[in-house]
Amino acid sequence: MTDSNGDSVVVRHLVKRFGKFTAVDRISFSVKTGEIFGFLGPNGAGKSTTIRMLCGIITPTSGYGTVAGLDIFTQPEEIKQNIGYMSQKFSLYEDMTPFENIRFYLGIYAVPREQWDERIQWALDMTRLGHVKNRLTRDLPPGWRQRLALGCSLLHRPKIVFLDEPTSGVDPLTRRRFWSFIRKIANQGVTIFVTTHYMDEAENCDRLVLINEGRIVASGAPRKIITELFPDKPSATLNDAFIALTKREGT
Repeated sequence: MTDSNGDSVVVRHLVKRFGKFTAVDRISFSVKTGEIFGFLGPNGAGKSTTIRMLCGIITPTSGYGTVAGLDIFTQPEEIKQNIGYMSQKFSLYEDMTPFENIRFYLGIYAVPREQWDERIQWALDMTRLGHVKNRLTRDLPPGWRQRLALGCSLLHRPKIVFLDEPTSGVDPLTRRRFWSFIRKIANQGVTIFVTTHYMDEAENCDRLVLINEGRIVASGAPRKIITELFPDKPSATLNDAFIALTKREGT
């Protein structure tokens, strides 16, 4: 589902306060259906708070927002059933096998039982884990566990997937392979909403929003952000832009 403009996510003047502290301060953006959208910012910038509001986990203080055409204020439970979510911490059961994890999440997402056999086979094929489906998940390499977690988040065929620092703490080769996996899913029409602290990863995104101290400080395609900030420095990188923007706003 999308809104009338074909956007998977729409946010307007969204605010979240915790007592006197404003974690998210009147931010506005939208995410197009089928794009890889990066949501960047330093620790404490408001990224995770925003994702938690969009995923129906916490209620915003004020503003407007829809996810998959559903209102984040009044339809949080419906949102949870229409999105996939993968947190920065491994969220599967390591003392279960991939097959058992997949079957467990089919139940969590209330997928009709008559679809289980097909969805289990689909997940094992997509993640390329069929040959280890009966091994304990804790014994799998980190990259394989990531593929399993992402596969489980897609079992109910969501059109939007939220990935909160999905490659935190893994090696560069594993990160590159995981992003190839993400691109494959996006090419199938799934909207990807991702946060990351790795700027080389962020360059894989179609479009970015950079948030600092609860406010949006930049938005656009990665190269557009770089060239607008450093018009006379062709060698500038997204990492340079990130540092400049967060330093500017934080001092």
